[in-house]
Amino acid sequence: MSQLPETGFLRQKQILGDPNSTPPTPPIIPVSKSTWWAGVKSGKFPKPVKLGPRTTAWRVSDIRALIAA
Repeated sequence: MSQLPETGFLRQKQILGDPNSTPPTPPIIPVSKSTWWAGVKSGKFPKPVKLGPRTTAWRVSDIRALIAA
């Protein structure tokens, strides 16, 4: 959890990792995209926040709570 900012939002690539970025981003929650979205739909993972028409993010506080649970 030390790599998480104190407040703000995280995008999906920051949460699930991105091996194609330079440098590669390690996953905070090591699951696939389809597993992540299925968990969001079922309520296992936190609901996203729409920041714009093509921008979806999650609150850092929600991700911290998920990790702590």
